[in-house]
Amino acid sequence: MIRKAKALSEEVTITNELGMHARSAAMIAKLAAQAGSKIWISKGAEKADASSIMDMLTLEGVKGTKLKITAEDSTDLKILDKIINLIGIGFGE
Repeated sequence: MIRKAKALSEEVTITNELGMHARSAAMIAKLAAQAGSKIWISKGAEKADASSIMDMLTLEGVKGTKLKITAEDSTDLKILDKIINLIGIGFGE
């Protein structure tokens, strides 16, 4: 998914059957760790550090869950895009 507008956040929906589990959270954390600033994943009022597998698992992201992915700095838009794409393709599962 390529975003035309370079917003610092975007809402995505988990599409894979297994939801966001330890392996998929690890894929996100690996990408988020490359960012120069924090990347956040939110579900409603809950907010998790995208570089922390445990933080993300507390969001209980089952199939169909809407998540908001946010970068604190515009220099991390490529990382943000990679995370959004990863979720969009169902973590390759």
